[in-house]
Amino acid sequence: MIVKSNWSYCNCSSSSDPYSEEYGNAMIVRAHPLGTARANNNVNVEGARRPGLEPCVGLEFDSADDAREFYSVYATRVGFRTRTGQLYRSRTDGSVASRRFVCSKEGFQLNSRMGCPAFIRVQRRDSGKWVVDQIHKDHNHELGDVEESRPPILPHRTPTGRKSSAKVSSKSKLKFLAEVDDGQPCFSRSISFKRIKTGGDGGQPKAEPYAGLVFSSVDEAFHFYLRYADEAGFKTRIGQLFRSKNDGSITSRRFVCSKEGFQHPSRVGCGAFMRIKRQDSGTWMVDRLQKDHNHDLEPQTRTHTKSTTASKKFIDEVNGGLDTLDLSEINNGVRSNISQGNNIGSEWYHLLLDYFQSKQAKDTGFFYSVQVDNGVCMSVFWADGRSRFASSQFGDAIVVDTSYRKTNYLVPFATFVGVNHHKQPVLLGCALIANESKESFIWLFRTWLRAMSGCRPKSIIADQDMAIQQAIAHVFPGTRHRFSMSQIRAKERENLRSLSNEFKYEYEKCIYDSQTNADFNTTWNALVNKYGLKENVWLKEMYEKRESWVPLYLRGTFFAGIPLNESMESLFGIFLNAETPLVEFIARYEQGLEQRREEERKEDFNCSNLQAFLQTKEPIEEQCRRLYTLAVFQIFQKELLQCYNYLGIKIYEEGTISRYSVRRCGNDSEKHMVTFSASNLNVSCSCQMFEFEGVLCRHVLRVFILLNMREIPSHYLLHRWTRNAEHGLVCDVDSGVSCQELKSLMVWSLRETACKYIESGTTSIEKYRLACEIMREGAKKFCRQR
Repeated sequence: MIVKSNWSYCNCSSSSDPYSEEYGNAMIVRAHPLGTARANNNVNVEGARRPGLEPCVGLEFDSADDAREFYSVYATRVGFRTRTGQLYRSRTDGSVASRRFVCSKEGFQLNSRMGCPAFIRVQRRDSGKWVVDQIHKDHNHELGDVEESRPPILPHRTPTGRKSSAKVSSKSKLKFLAEVDDGQPCFSRSISFKRIKTGGDGGQPKAEPYAGLVFSSVDEAFHFYLRYADEAGFKTRIGQLFRSKNDGSITSRRFVCSKEGFQHPSRVGCGAFMRIKRQDSGTWMVDRLQKDHNHDLEPQTRTHTKSTTASKKFIDEVNGGLDTLDLSEINNGVRSNISQGNNIGSEWYHLLLDYFQSKQAKDTGFFYSVQVDNGVCMSVFWADGRSRFASSQFGDAIVVDTSYRKTNYLVPFATFVGVNHHKQPVLLGCALIANESKESFIWLFRTWLRAMSGCRPKSIIADQDMAIQQAIAHVFPGTRHRFSMSQIRAKERENLRSLSNEFKYEYEKCIYDSQTNADFNTTWNALVNKYGLKENVWLKEMYEKRESWVPLYLRGTFFAGIPLNESMESLFGIFLNAETPLVEFIARYEQGLEQRREEERKEDFNCSNLQAFLQTKEPIEEQCRRLYTLAVFQIFQKELLQCYNYLGIKIYEEGTISRYSVRRCGNDSEKHMVTFSASNLNVSCSCQMFEFEGVLCRHVLRVFILLNMREIPSHYLLHRWTRNAEHGLVCDVDSGVSCQELKSLMVWSLRETACKYIESGTTSIEKYRLACEIMREGAKKFCRQR
């Protein structure tokens, strides 16, 4: 069987190779992977040194990874191990221009190294190809069989967590060849069965770490060491991490025995550990290892039969992997079994992770996190820098849209949505939800909170399922949970369909027209008695949960004006839904998101270049026109115009406190109470429009006009509704923002402003020079402020 390779190089010496073609006086030789040549030509170690299979100057590869694979296989055949050496970057754009792959004994940093000079260097050409331009083949040590030392591809758990299979690196261009050399399969970068031992339960391979072991990710290395520790009889913690001095990225991590150190009485200074180091290729290799313990090990007990084993580990990929933390809560936690299976197809993870990595290269604020359960990827969350900034400004009221649950979905796609200063829906984060358990939603909400720098929302609109209710209460204590109206409407159709239209009319009137708790309770009880519905299970449940869906109980909480009797429109509209197939998901997601953001840019432009007409001569109208966005000003202007249809009468005064009865002309039944304090200019209305929407109501405006107030107090002009909501930072006096949250808001505000500044400054050389000059002037002002 012949396996085609992407490797080729020019050679003018031999024409006897079966894989060569002659072109004029030059010879183009296609160099096949060594494992392939072995399968076809039964090449031995000496045969690997013949021309056509040895590395030489001019050998060409499609990528640096291909070159590394070729040199690794060549090294294995000849009898030495390799490492990735130095890289060199272009002075023009900072991209990698060349790489060195060296013998593992190069240098003197470890006792096992002896300064071996053997290496190859590949250089990137303008064509994108990588060509060997320097080579040294001689070693200063003896060569030997390293068959046992090839880095294994670790067994990968299936979604059930019970089966394992060898996983070949997706980057490798070398192909698996079936049945060669006495019927044994031959791998390129394969599992070394001499190093992987068989355990006692079902013949599952036994993990055995060693220096040179390669992993595709930190997560994979962590689970490998966790499994090894379980089999050996000890527990683990995550130890130190080391960061690059250049860009702050994580370069190495240590996984240690739980008894390492002396910070706790249970620790005895055990020196056992495994350290992994990030390679230039993006993989992680074990470069230091200590297996010996200074304490007794416990008899092996499989983790999946013990309740003392962690069921979950959450990986934040945005910062390069696991955070530095003590895993005692993982090793000593209680197993939390997932009650439902994973509703995400395995192919989605590959698609999304590739997309996330490409986004991170362009967007430094991009965040994503993957929930892992027993080595299996579960839920996924992501948010780009724009969404994270929007959350710092508009994350006070959010909608968790899980409308995918209504249909036979292909993907459980959920969104976190807020309302921006133009009253438009704005994306605050996305997720694929593996299952609808309490644990999944707790992980999701915690992850969103972490991505948004810990700024908690005042209110959340989400489905009323018990798992969601419990998760919100657990992660967001003090945040008001309002049930999704679309779900309530669906439940009403399901449970009340057999009742008359008369009942439905009275039911709606009870819910939306009740003004006090007493009114609602009286009307509700009369309704269920009249129609004999005392034993209706659904109505009983909804009455008990009335504070989470009846408007009367929700008006005093800020919901950014999202109507109580309506549901927020889908953010992605026609572009994306629960039936969107995998091959179209990313493209449609990007298209829908870009359209929403284009609509926001248009409103920004309109606010900067258009001005609403004034309808009155009131100074407060001019004040709000100057500050509010066009959309919010229209709401204010409507309330201001309506206030002229009301009469305000002072009914109480004591000291600086006054109370007014404000009623509609010709309609005595429509009246509200407004209380005003002259000492601090605080005002409140029984309709609670400001508390719910953040804009003053017509009843308060009627009183302000009666008092001849020429300006609205600043604490009733919410910064989130102003034209400058995305520029600078103004915290409302009564917003209750903590110091930590304030700092996070300032960070995101400055970061977003800087990003827009950079985008404008790189459009031309002239603007770039102007930007540099502005920054220099700004730096001088900062120096003067010190």
